[in-house]
Amino acid sequence: MNIAIIIYSNDSETVWNAFRFANTSLVYSNQVTVFLLGKGVESGMVSTLQFDIQEQISLFKESGGLMVGCGVCCENRKDEMPSLTEDLDCEMGSMQQLYGIVAEADKVITF
Repeated sequence: MNIAIIIYSNDSETVWNAFRFANTSLVYSNQVTVFLLGKGVESGMVSTLQFDIQEQISLFKESGGLMVGCGVCCENRKDEMPSLTEDLDCEMGSMQQLYGIVAEADKVITF
């Protein structure tokens, strides 16, 4: 199954659970794409001791998941977070790419 996960939150627990779900989906041999949209592009920066998002993101990438960040959303934050694009360490995408991801997905889940 092809699963698209859209993360538009920067709440630590929400993002952590989104990546836990993404990792669980990969275990069951699904193709999983995470698209970070809006506040979701801040996902890598909201990791805490209780909600280790960086660990979940690393596991996701190592397991073959695809993570895409919204390029415009990152650009909108460049003054406050100048290294955001580099810190995300993922492909930068567009609304057209998000459309393609959603159109090809069997299931779309938002967090």
